[in-house]
Amino acid sequence: MIQDLTRGNPASLIVKFALPLLIGNIFQQLYQVSDIIIVGRLISVDALAALGASAPIFFVILLVTLGFTGGLTVITAQRFGARDEDGVRSSVTHSLRACITLSIVFTVLLLVFLRPILRWMNVPENIMTDAYNFMFVLGLSLPVIVAYNLLSGFIRALGDSKTPLYFLIATTLVNILLNLFLISVCKLGVIGSALGTFISISISGVCCVIYIGRRFPILRLRREDWKYNRLFMKEHMNIAVPMAIQFSVLSVGLLIMQKVCNSFGSDIIAAFTAALRIEQLATQPMVALGIAMATFAAQNFGAGMIKRIRQGVLYSSLMSISFGIFIALLVRFVGENMITVFSEDVTEKIITAGRQYLNISTLFYIFLGQIFIFRNTLQGMGQSVIPLIAGFTELLMRSFAAIWLADHIGYLGVCWASPIAWFGAAMVVSVGYFVTIRKMNRRYLRNNLRMAAHKIGLLKPEKERPVLTPAE
Repeated sequence: MIQDLTRGNPASLIVKFALPLLIGNIFQQLYQVSDIIIVGRLISVDALAALGASAPIFFVILLVTLGFTGGLTVITAQRFGARDEDGVRSSVTHSLRACITLSIVFTVLLLVFLRPILRWMNVPENIMTDAYNFMFVLGLSLPVIVAYNLLSGFIRALGDSKTPLYFLIATTLVNILLNLFLISVCKLGVIGSALGTFISISISGVCCVIYIGRRFPILRLRREDWKYNRLFMKEHMNIAVPMAIQFSVLSVGLLIMQKVCNSFGSDIIAAFTAALRIEQLATQPMVALGIAMATFAAQNFGAGMIKRIRQGVLYSSLMSISFGIFIALLVRFVGENMITVFSEDVTEKIITAGRQYLNISTLFYIFLGQIFIFRNTLQGMGQSVIPLIAGFTELLMRSFAAIWLADHIGYLGVCWASPIAWFGAAMVVSVGYFVTIRKMNRRYLRNNLRMAAHKIGLLKPEKERPVLTPAE
């Protein structure tokens, strides 16, 4: 169902749009958590550590592709907000071309350099084989994952956040059943977990294609829609590439943090893996608000409605702060018990290490929530420089904490890495948003006054003073 986010109460629209995203994100996290639990309980703690030690490699590539596809669909959403149906379809074809190239390049690079990367990450020898096998199969599934992210991005760009949720719920259930079957019955070990992910996401992608063909006439492509426009592709790349770089910067920081963590042995790796999964699940309300703001900002920016964007940011920011406080308290009460769910062989050392990370990170959830709101809003308006600067800030601060603090205070240094990075990035994107929105307010006010003057005949068009449309 297509939804126009340029009309109606901003707070109500954002909540309605974000709620399916929240449920979908929770299922997506359960999708990943179920893999970890099934592997940890049906195989061993070492197998759990193997997934945790190697997964950040794939997470780097996954975040890059998410940033890239997200940047492409920003243009789609802007064209939809501007009521440009031809532009929407042209955006789809240009995005497809870009993603096919990206997925092929990344798949080849990952498979060729996988083993050297695992050794650079200090993956212990006792879990090296499982880590390699798991990542190799996931690498083969990369084109399918890119396709699913792009297709679901098209659906959300047109204001439909519910349908990807339905596909994701079904896919999560299929993934759990496949993992149980492939690991418990077929005895495929960690390969079974990766293979289950590949099959289930493929099903999601096919469902997206069928749904788009049947329910979105605006996305039914014609021959003329495939006409290549170099300038239009450049417009896509101007947003997609900086967003991909920004996401890669974030993921490299996580990769460095995991590399340092891997040096502390299998028990700490298992604890860190469990704690991160709990954190990722707990922070999904803030993630959902951020994704909703990206589409809300993109559509309203395309329509020239800057005031609505400001209102949306205010409401979302207040909701995010409330969620951050509530979730932090909740995780502090139940986080330790959740760690024991991941494996039957959880030791006191694993529980203590996981609790240490959660007790520190929960103090900074408010800053993390503001990053999601301001960063996604800026990206929805086509502003990629400030989020990129924030990404590099986060990388530097996370890397410093993970390497320098870990060298001085051990594992606790790793626990402080993300909170320190969140604080720094939140300062950059919040200041950047307020500076950007003030400039836009002035520009749009000036342009609208000039356009009104032209309409009533008070001002004649001049070449040296062109009338700008809101989309400009």
